[in-house]
Amino acid sequence: MADELAGLPIGQRIQRIRERTGKTRPVVAGMLGRSVSWLKAIEGGRLRPPSVDELIRIAGVLGVTSFSELIGDGIDPVTLDQRTTLDVVPAIREAIETPLLSAGDHPAPEPASLHERVEHAWRVWHASVRPRSDAGLLLPGLITDSRRAARMLDGDAARHANMALAGAYALSEQVLAWVADAPLLWLAADRCMEAAMRADDPETIAAASWVLGNVWRSTGREEDAVQLVQDACRLLEPRLDGDSDTARALWGSCQLHGAITAARLGREGDALRGVDLAGEMATKMPGDYMHPWTLFASPNVALTGVSVQVDLVKNKSALEYASKVDPDSIGSVDRRARLWLETARAYSGAKDYTGALGVMKRAVAVSEECMRCHPLARGIAGELVTSGGSLIHSEARRYGGPGWGLATCERGL
Repeated sequence: MADELAGLPIGQRIQRIRERTGKTRPVVAGMLGRSVSWLKAIEGGRLRPPSVDELIRIAGVLGVTSFSELIGDGIDPVTLDQRTTLDVVPAIREAIETPLLSAGDHPAPEPASLHERVEHAWRVWHASVRPRSDAGLLLPGLITDSRRAARMLDGDAARHANMALAGAYALSEQVLAWVADAPLLWLAADRCMEAAMRADDPETIAAASWVLGNVWRSTGREEDAVQLVQDACRLLEPRLDGDSDTARALWGSCQLHGAITAARLGREGDALRGVDLAGEMATKMPGDYMHPWTLFASPNVALTGVSVQVDLVKNKSALEYASKVDPDSIGSVDRRARLWLETARAYSGAKDYTGALGVMKRAVAVSEECMRCHPLARGIAGELVTSGGSLIHSEARRYGGPGWGLATCERGL
């Protein structure tokens, strides 16, 4: 078995094992709840390797008892760990999970004050080089106060309190992604949508769809995520010709969301169309406008274009896209680091490990916390160590050695 699979990438390993067990693509794809074209693209290396959750399902369908049979013995186990932890997570968990049996004796927080705090927390998230640690410190009190206000107030005040609560939950989803367990992430996104529905505001509901779609996409519900943001776009359409830049920005953000998900499903036409539609909408926005949550504007469209090309395994095109993006135009430290990460993915996909290492160093310089907490970064880091060769091996171990991405995140940098 070792000789048969030695040196093969994950996609070809899946194909060889499937063929050895006598299972056809339609059968395996059906058991996975996926399309035949998706499985063919995975086996042919035309899509990025499956996520850890997907690999676990594939192993079960193929009857694989040793995970190394699917991924190879040379891959650092650190690259398979999708989630680390941060010191801020327990307090956020308590604020989200603790039942609010009593609203307390203090007066209800003013909705206007809550909105100001939500906006401030989002600004901290975008501006900090430690976005999870710094914004995470603000969330427990903000979530608790917003929950109290939503319970104690009624009428229009309650609606505005729920809008603020949706914003707090939305930020918690961003902070918790990759550093908390999946059930807590699901709960944050579900509570965000629940608060948005109680606010009964189309723009807040669309923003919550963007949040919930993030979680669905990362947990194997890509088709549902696409349908959700498409429904959100339709909800916003009556407002696109009005005076609401927020509605137009959220419509564009949902188009970008759908584009990324379509790319990960291998639906190139849908992915590219989503980026184009979002780009057209970005040209209609005021020059200095960026949505406070999603940062929708032309720079974010450009960044998404890079991500889409990488997910479609068009590494040369991704590098061409990246070369046209000005990192300083991206109004978020996390997103700037993500631009360098996506560029590193393109270099790595093209087997240019020296280029990937150089770009990863830029990403880490922008935000070490973001890179240490992101599974894609840890995956590239591990690949640099195992496949980069002698020229970069020593330096690559700084970023891809055993335990990279764990110790610093655990103590909150």
